[in-house]
Amino acid sequence: MKLRQNARHFAAKQALTLPVVGEKVTDRLVGMHTDIFAGKAEEGHRDERREHLDDFFGATMDAYVAALEEGYPEAEAREITHVQANFDFYNHGWTEMMEFPGDELEAHYDRYADFFERHGITIDDPLGEFRPADGVAEAPSTPEKLEDPEHPHAEGGFADDVYVETDDGDLVVGGQEEPEDVSAEEAPGVDGDDAET
Repeated sequence: MKLRQNARHFAAKQALTLPVVGEKVTDRLVGMHTDIFAGKAEEGHRDERREHLDDFFGATMDAYVAALEEGYPEAEAREITHVQANFDFYNHGWTEMMEFPGDELEAHYDRYADFFERHGITIDDPLGEFRPADGVAEAPSTPEKLEDPEHPHAEGGFADDVYVETDDGDLVVGGQEEPEDVSAEEAPGVDGDDAET
């Protein structure tokens, strides 16, 4: 998958593991992800998906932290959560929201199979053990879209590794090294500014 990565992503990585600040940053990141992906949904479906997306992205923040704790680099930990989201979008037939085409689902699963299997995650159950105890809000599916899927926001051909686009527009395979001078204070939600996912 192709992701962006900058200092704000590393700041969020630091902040998510801190008390109090971590909760604030989690809330901001969940809201940002919901806004971004709901904005990719077709008109008429955006509002009905928001509560589901909020719950789902809240759970993927736990998966992100778990991946970091298991030693995955920032880009791979974040990609894991994006792969989980794309499994969910596919399962609901929300193909217009997907970041990679449906025929790459298994390739993305296979790259992180160790993590996914450890945590009970499958394509059909994208949250596995990260599913909240009170569940995830339901949202209407559009299964008919799976018959002739359109992926206007998907970029295929990046299933073999994590590809990171830097602020300079360079494409780096595997992600960047964490900057030494990054601070949790730069994370989204700490100062009210936004960052890209």
